[in-house]
This record gives sequence, structure tokens and C-alpha cells, in this order.
Amino acid sequence: MDAVNTGHDRDEPRRSAGGISRRTLVGLAGGVPLLWLASTPARAAGRGQAAARLTSVGTARTSGANVNGQLGTGSPSGRLTFGSVTPSPQLVEVAGGREHALALDTSGQVLAWGDNAKGQVGVGSRVDRTTLTVVAGLPVAVTVACGHYHSAAVLADGTVRTWGMNLRGQLGDGSTTNRLSPVAVPGLTNVVMVRGGADMTVALLADGTLRTWGLGSEGQLGNGGLASSRVPVKVAGLTDVVDMAGGRDHFVAVRSDGTVWAWGRNKSGSLGDGTKVNRSTPVRCGTLTGAVQVAAGADHSLARLADGSVWAWGESGRGQTGTGSKMDRTTPVRVTGVPAAKAIGCGRDHALVCTNAGELWGWGMNDFGQLGDGSTTTRLSPVKASVTGTPAMAHGGRNYSVVLAT
Repeated sequence: MDAVNTGHDRDEPRRSAGGISRRTLVGLAGGVPLLWLASTPARAAGRGQAAARLTSVGTARTSGANVNGQLGTGSPSGRLTFGSVTPSPQLVEVAGGREHALALDTSGQVLAWGDNAKGQVGVGSRVDRTTLTVVAGLPVAVTVACGHYHSAAVLADGTVRTWGMNLRGQLGDGSTTNRLSPVAVPGLTNVVMVRGGADMTVALLADGTLRTWGLGSEGQLGNGGLASSRVPVKVAGLTDVVDMAGGRDHFVAVRSDGTVWAWGRNKSGSLGDGTKVNRSTPVRCGTLTGAVQVAAGADHSLARLADGSVWAWGESGRGQTGTGSKMDRTTPVRVTGVPAAKAIGCGRDHALVCTNAGELWGWGMNDFGQLGDGSTTTRLSPVKASVTGTPAMAHGGRNYSVVLAT
């Protein structure tokens, strides 16, 4: 999830009491390092922005609210600029859920912290974690993702493990039982990427097709129906996918030809097809071409083109589209005033851009300092954040952000 929120308990924060020989890093999936088995089909190595051949190793930086420990500092205090987490291991990936976060270290170990009410931290309990904690029982992982209250990891053998909330079948294990520790998604192999929505999950296979599971009431599963599914189903008519992102109740994907497609909830125009009609099969987002990465918030979406430009569409009541107004956009519009981007990410109602110049910019909701610009002022247009290091990857949750900085 780049940022997600569900219909149940959407807007109320929960208060709590308290180098591996079998894999090779070959590129980035829209800013996310992809680590591939030597046995992975050659075609799969093109998934996730084939043109990128960069290695990003750094540490996590966080900013915003911290009620459930989502800043990973060991303290309940929030902050308005980006600072370090505790401890600060060498990482290759970060991911943000509603109020929890995940990271992948250089050895393929998954770390988690923050809200754990549904077991989304994956440590066998429901106790929040305010510092980075190892997710036990996982073999070597190659990429991670967060949903609203659930988490997922792709293992080096191409299978998927999930944990956390499962009310809508978003863990894909055939049940609706919440899981405090990782479980396998049966029958799913050759996976190279996974992303979370609020109550659903999507997996990209090595052949460029997608599988989804979880809540389907607004077309989120993309299979032409509105039924939910506790097991993976195939997204209809979409092939050659190279990147994807999950919003609250919609998904967005990039094909190898640079076109962008979306499906699911479209109340605010988050699908970018010029309407506000929900779609149960993928529709094209405007006339965008040349896209290499997508990101999704609750009801807004972003795309980064090969030329470094950033485009946005969907809900803009809190400035989520970065266009200087609060008017929803039903088709993609270019975000001006932000330098050329190398990676993009979204929170629930905000957006983040890692630039080629080594800066971090953002816009949208900023009530807890999730933009990291030292204020709590919501921004309708891009502003520069304060962060140490060179941002390589950025994601957000309901009221915080997490960045991988090298």
C-alpha cells in the first residue's frame, strides 16, 4: 500500500497503551529494489522499470504522527521533519501501512514497527512495536508491502507470505482469520512484486499478469465481478505489467508500453478515466504514455514518466493532486513546481517525490507533519521537505511518512 484506509474505522486513529547467494539485485520497481532468484525467468527481470539498474541501500527516515509507534523511534512523540528510526539497519526497501511500516534489510530480513492491533507487525502478538522488530519465521524475502492493517512479503522462491487483518480475505489464505504471524498464500508462485490496498492485495507474476484477493465490492479485484475472494483471482485483460500500486479501494498499474490502467472505486476520479464510475475491470488512465511508476493514496493516484515528470488525478480536497486547488481531477494532470522525479509515493491524503537532485518534495494533507517540511500546514502545491541523506524511496500512511535515504 502506498496509503490505505478502510470503510471500517477509516479515520479514527487507534490509541494504544503503551547478501544472499540465491538472489541478485537487478533493478528497481518504480524505486523499489527487486531481488531475483537466478532461476527467475529472464522475462521477469524486466518487471518493475527495466531501464533502472540502480542499487539503493540506506536507512529509514520518518516524519508525522506517532501514536502507535509508526515513526519507529521508541518514543510516542511525533515530529515535523524526517529523522532516524531505532535501530537504523542497512535497508533496501521501506513500505507504509495505515499506521505501521515494513522494511527489508540487505540480508532479506523483514522488519516491522507501529500499530499491531490486527497482528500486522507479524510478531505473534497484538502489542504495538515502537522500534524496528524482526518478523520471525520468514525465509529470505525480496520485497515487502503494506495494506491498511495487513502486510505481505515475496520470498526468494517466488511465493508470498501475509499476516495481519483478514476480515475480507486480504491475506489470501482461504480464510477470514486474522494472523499474528506470516502464513502462505496457497497456489501462488512466480511472484515478483506485491502491493496492498485497504482490504485487498495484488501480486505481479513473472509473466506480467496480476492476481488479486480480498474485498471486491467496488470492483477492486479487477476480475469483472463485485464479489470478494479469499484466494487469488486473475485481473481481467491486463498483461505486460511492470509496476503497480494500491490505494484505499483501487489499484493502478503500468504496462510495458508506458500506459497506465486502474480499477476499483472511482468516487473522486482516482481511476483517471474521465468519470467517477467504479470499474470492475481495468480502464486506461487518460492518455498517459511513457509512465514507469505509479503510486496511490486513499482516493488519488500518481504516475511518474520516464522524463521525470509527475502526474496526478483523483481526490484533491486536501491538495492531494498538487495542482494548487482542491478540485478533484478525473484525468491525469501534470504537477508543476516539483523537480524531475526518480521515485514517487503516496500517503492516505498526501504525496511524496524523491527527485533526481537528491531532494524530497511533497504536497497534500500535513496535519501531523507527514510532509516533513517543519509545519502542520496542508499544502496544495509541492514543498521541499527536511531530510538527511538522499531520498531514494518514499511511502506514507494515514498521518506519517517513511523514506529510504542513502
